[in-house]
Amino acid sequence: MKMAKKCSVFMLCAAVSLSLAACGPKESSSAKSSSKGSELVVWEDKEKSIGIKAAVVAFEKEHDVKVKVVEKPYAKQIEDLRMDGPAGTGPDVLTMPGDQIGTAVTEGLLKELHVKKDVQSLYTDASIQSQMVDQKLYGLPKAVETTVLFYNKDLITEKELPKTLEEWYDYSKKTADGSKFGFLALFDQIYYAESVMSGYGGYIFGKAKDGSYNPSDIGINNEGAVKGAALIQKFYKDGLFPAGIIGEQGINVLESLFTEGKAAAIISGPWNVEAFSKAGINYGITKLPKLENGKNMSSFIGVKSYNVSAFSKNAELAQELAVFLANEKNSKTRYEETKEVPAVKSLANDPAIMKSEAARAVTEQSRFSEPTPNIPEMNEIWTPADSALQTVATGKADPKQALDQAAETAKGQIKAKHSGK
Repeated sequence: MKMAKKCSVFMLCAAVSLSLAACGPKESSSAKSSSKGSELVVWEDKEKSIGIKAAVVAFEKEHDVKVKVVEKPYAKQIEDLRMDGPAGTGPDVLTMPGDQIGTAVTEGLLKELHVKKDVQSLYTDASIQSQMVDQKLYGLPKAVETTVLFYNKDLITEKELPKTLEEWYDYSKKTADGSKFGFLALFDQIYYAESVMSGYGGYIFGKAKDGSYNPSDIGINNEGAVKGAALIQKFYKDGLFPAGIIGEQGINVLESLFTEGKAAAIISGPWNVEAFSKAGINYGITKLPKLENGKNMSSFIGVKSYNVSAFSKNAELAQELAVFLANEKNSKTRYEETKEVPAVKSLANDPAIMKSEAARAVTEQSRFSEPTPNIPEMNEIWTPADSALQTVATGKADPKQALDQAAETAKGQIKAKHSGK
């Protein structure tokens, strides 16, 4: 699932030796008294409010306030905020994908957060970076996810797993017969194809020295990107991927083939753990394979965050709530309830979390990954890049021709829609 579009790096870092009391800013008794009788509204993700239930009760008791939690699909909350915020019916705190931050800030929908560096240091570098726009902070990470490799243990054992994507190609050549397949991925979409293209030197946007994205530097059609796309094309051209895996219904075909035991391995994400378990598949999860050049396939990291609405009438208190919900203690509790991998560095090796195969795979893969670009110009990349990759997959264009056209289209759209910034 394109987590930003559908649906950034959960890197293994040294534990941060901070007490739970230091997870949020200290406040004076006068600040507490000024919040008395207030009410905050939190928009939480669908079926995820159980993860913050205890934290909300504790916050209400400590601050003598009422917190109302409303569940909404997290990827759609910004759309609702555009209408409900100005109308006065929106949230004080919401949750959203990290790659929507730039657009939301540009539209004036989010409040800048002013939290101490020791609070920011709780989180992995990449996850906190996903919340930054022009060196200003607009959210705190609540969870991270990235693509990983699911494999059917009844079809292939862990010891038999090919180590590289090229070896998976060879494996698929031996096993694919038109009804059963070896390795499958939605490589007609840039969200997944970037894992290969970037491994050979491709990139979405170049970066300035301060780490910010340079939207005038597009790398989806450079030499490395073209080489990666050529490798991708081989899987389609040689019949190792079914025709139905291309286009909007591709994700349904891919997931069905895996749950029906007709695919040995697929690239997907932790969002499918529950579904695959319910389907009764005896599956394993591991990081993505390497490429023949020795580099590991990369992936986009999706970061879910807590953010404060620009329309909140209690912005200071809302910020305190966002900090509280995202602290170390509450992040661990939320994981125990929702199984969403937290972005807190000190939890990277927590036994309760690392006993999960999915969490371990996400953690390991995140070492080779980076956040989905969070600038508004990213909106102009998805469609041209996906269209180009679909022509590559169907053999209607060679990789260089298709990607050159995609880059030209993206640059034109960026100039037309964002040049006035």
